[in-house]
Amino acid sequence: MRYQFGISLLAVVIGGCALAPQGGVPVGASATLALLETTDLHSNVLSYDYFKLAPDPSFGLERTAGLIAQARRQFPNTLLLDNGDTIQGTALADYQALADPLPCGQTLAIYKAMNLLGFEGGGIGNHEFNYGLAYLSQVTGNRFEVDGVDPAMPRCAGPAFPQVLANVYSVKSGRTLFAPYRIIDKKISALDANGKPVSATLKVGIIGFAPPTILSWDKRWLEGKLYTKGVRETALKFIPEMRAQGADLVVAISHGGLDDSAYSPTMENGNFHLAKVPGIDAMLIGHSHQTFPNAASTVPQFNLPGVDKARGLVHGVPTVMASLWGKHLGVIGLHLRFDGKRWVVDKDKTTVEARSTELADKSASAPDPALAALVAPEHEQTIGYVKTPLGETEFRMSTYFADVGDISAIAVVNQAQADYVRKYVQANLPQYAALPVLSMSAPFKSGAAGARDFTDVPAGSLALNNAADLYLYPNTLYAVKVDGAGLKAWLETAAGRFNTIDPADTRAQELVNASFPGYNFDALTSSEVGYEIDLTQAPGRRIRNLAFRGKPVDPAQQFLVATNNYRASGGGNFPGLDGSKTVLASPDTNRDVLIAYVKAARKLTARQHGAARSWRFTRLATAGPVVFHSAPGMIELARQAQLHNVSMRRADDGLGKGQALYGIDLSQ
Repeated sequence: MRYQFGISLLAVVIGGCALAPQGGVPVGASATLALLETTDLHSNVLSYDYFKLAPDPSFGLERTAGLIAQARRQFPNTLLLDNGDTIQGTALADYQALADPLPCGQTLAIYKAMNLLGFEGGGIGNHEFNYGLAYLSQVTGNRFEVDGVDPAMPRCAGPAFPQVLANVYSVKSGRTLFAPYRIIDKKISALDANGKPVSATLKVGIIGFAPPTILSWDKRWLEGKLYTKGVRETALKFIPEMRAQGADLVVAISHGGLDDSAYSPTMENGNFHLAKVPGIDAMLIGHSHQTFPNAASTVPQFNLPGVDKARGLVHGVPTVMASLWGKHLGVIGLHLRFDGKRWVVDKDKTTVEARSTELADKSASAPDPALAALVAPEHEQTIGYVKTPLGETEFRMSTYFADVGDISAIAVVNQAQADYVRKYVQANLPQYAALPVLSMSAPFKSGAAGARDFTDVPAGSLALNNAADLYLYPNTLYAVKVDGAGLKAWLETAAGRFNTIDPADTRAQELVNASFPGYNFDALTSSEVGYEIDLTQAPGRRIRNLAFRGKPVDPAQQFLVATNNYRASGGGNFPGLDGSKTVLASPDTNRDVLIAYVKAARKLTARQHGAARSWRFTRLATAGPVVFHSAPGMIELARQAQLHNVSMRRADDGLGKGQALYGIDLSQ
């Protein structure tokens, strides 16, 4: 296989299609090329939960490997591609990036596994930037022309496949950070009009896109070094070039979801608009951690005009999203016909699937033992690392019921963050010393990926893996100055986590808005603050009785709020949080702040570190049940959190994620 590098040139095309004939391919020849997609692997090479130090067969690239092998047996021609968000997300990733930084000559564990499986191309997601540009340049085997990356550094080991990114540019050079696209010469098996086997070379162009919002999410690494362009104008620029260079097919690898709001060059999920750009034959999407196609999906982005959630089409373009962590493999079976000048996609015969590693009997597909053997040293080193002791806790900390008021896994994070900011301000920022310090945190793991996707730290000894379970991301601690009106607006946005409840509806109503990520459900957990969330009101009008030290919060009252770089710099689109209110941008990660706090406390107690709940739902009598989803068999944890208005309605909610259906009586 040969890769052709994409460079800027004058596009010379007729009708957006390459017209150069392919010698030896008869008119009427047909072929099927299966595009295979992984996305949002987040460094989950193995089916192992480093937070709980236990195997978990529900995820892992070693499970996806079986689906890849199956697809290669089924289809004579396949092209295996990755959508991005690959190098961050587990303790393994943190170990290689932070605890014991990877030497230049070694390849990241996730890339080693992908090389073994024969990946042929990949995109870049937003989380690739979490560890900084120098690290990203190293582990992808590049030499970025950006400030902060030593130009004298040698080219290091990286993936054995090309990575593409077209809409992110270096300020220093004015060129794209990665190659914007590649054209892959793919040898394929085809059939002539009489069914006789023939061989051909198919030129497959791949082009990559990342969310432009990386500039705010990783502002500390990227500010003044990179700039972005919108996905639509980027595609309009490069796709004609790709066609002019002979691309028979163009595959967009775009790390984002679908959003039908008015197009903006800075929008996070621009693929609804990208699909309208002429010349795209297929889209591989991601970022949202969802499964597409899925005829039963209630996810709003898959129920938009022009989106066929059953067939996997977006404005007629075959499109797939393979959830996350290797749980699914996206498969687009492009049916091709050669018309004498070019290969044409027959969309009526093209198929789109998201194949699950969970089998019909609920068991998991078998792991590929070669991957475990390949990364065994890194795996064992990571386990040793996360077992580093920190202290102990007398109570269990979990997020199974964080959406209904259990703050056991959030309170200690807020305490650690607030303690850090108070001490820093007293020592270094005396102009703010008189301001009250609050802290916001969120339940980062709240079941989006299934019944095992919750924080759960048992009572007993605490180690690094528990700290990583409590604080999932490698964010750094920031503090912002906001007034009372800004604080209320912050909480109003966080309350978008919930659906509006109609008290008169006799049908079951879902409490949680599944399209609102749990990591954006910021909450205060302070004995000095109280507020209610009124679910009868529309988003933006729900916060009631916001009080500080027993008195209503004045809109002009000033506060310092501890948070993270993502939120302070605009992540989640919280009003007023755009970087301009930051008064402290710490070099310390929120997780390291938590670790230091636990070490100093030595022992966490429920009374001191898990009881300061600030919020509750406004009491509300409903004619029908209000329901939510969490792991089965956890009702006793609700009781321990004093949530006596919670009950389990069904041990299996029937949605296929292994979760139970719970109810909440909002009148209590």
